Amino acid sequence: MHKGMVRWLVLAVVVIVLDQITKLYITSHFAYGEVLRVLDVFNITFVYNPGAAFSFLHDAGGWQRYLFTAFALIVSGVIVYLLRKHHEETLFAGAISLVMGGAIGNVIDRMAYGKVVDFLDFHWGLAHFPAFNVADSAICIGAGLMILDGFLKKSEEKSVQQ
Repeated sequence: MHKGMVRWLVLAVVVIVLDQITKLYITSHFAYGEVLRVLDVFNITFVYNPGAAFSFLHDAGGWQRYLFTAFALIVSGVIVYLLRKHHEETLFAGAISLVMGGAIGNVIDRMAYGKVVDFLDFHWGLAHFPAFNVADSAICIGAGLMILDGFLKKSEEKSVQQ
């Protein structure tokens, strides 16, 4: 393993551990479907999601568990390869490490429960957004940072060309 990769793999492990600790807390302290109102726009609600983001394929009959698990493991393998090559690019490496940690956090749920534990429930009036978890948050933040990294690299390329 390349020494420069260690901090990025540690970041992924931190995401996995935080994700699993919060899910363990929710599953041991909340009844399924229980709602704890925290703010006017935020609840903690214990639900399962057998699908992917925004409950995509939640009613597909179970095969999606294996598809999403395989996809997450393949993506994680690609991320390890990318970390070997780009470990010095802080923003990019941090972003993909967050994605990998989140993906593996949700894989653990799929293998343990056949579905993902979600509990962060934001709403506005009658509109509820799909519940999510720490792993989903890390994936979204990582994806956003990858987009930012792409914009910053394009900006750097333009200034070098001028």
